[in-house]
Amino acid sequence: MKFAVFLIATGIALAQPVVTNLADTKWTHDKGDPPGSESVFLREDLQTGGMELLVRFPAGHVIAPHWHSVNERILVLEGKLSVKVGAGPETSLEPGGFAFLPAKEVQHLACASASRCTFYIAWDGKLDNHKVQ
Repeated sequence: MKFAVFLIATGIALAQPVVTNLADTKWTHDKGDPPGSESVFLREDLQTGGMELLVRFPAGHVIAPHWHSVNERILVLEGKLSVKVGAGPETSLEPGGFAFLPAKEVQHLACASASRCTFYIAWDGKLDNHKVQ
């Protein structure tokens, strides 16, 4: 018991298992989210602030150009996601497609399919969002 109290007092948390299927999970639409979007919060690393989510957007949804101070990873589960990083080429990712988006690189994302886009997304530190004009 003393060990558990020490962990809580110092802000160290033991990792908890997360096991879910897309069909079984509870999707939510939070205030401020784009219309038609839904997400599932999977976990947060209390030491780094890193987070993991499942996210889905309606067909044709465009995410405004932006960048983060931390690295981002995306794994497409459903639909086709258009990705452009920095001055690089635009790439279409289909289910199973993966993107590593380095910190401070401007990213352009859009759901480029006729159906919704669903993807796993993770950041390796505390999330911030810097919009690009």
